[in-house]
Amino acid sequence: MVKRRDYTLEGNQAMTTLSVFLESYNKSIQPGFPKVSLENLKDFQKLHPMLFKDKSEWSIEKHRKRLMDWLPSHRD
Repeated sequence: MVKRRDYTLEGNQAMTTLSVFLESYNKSIQPGFPKVSLENLKDFQKLHPMLFKDKSEWSIEKHRKRLMDWLPSHRD
């Protein structure tokens, strides 16, 4: 049996830039959840440095849930 590639999972695990993460996050967030700003993401990085090997590494899988939990109390 041939295992199919899960492109959605691969995309969620891929490391990307802050600006690409920002766009992807805001496009995929469910209605009713707060959108994120560039300022929010920079603040999140400062408060959670252990989640980042360097400032350009963002992924939906690694950061989305934690950002969603953090964001309501740290919005602009």
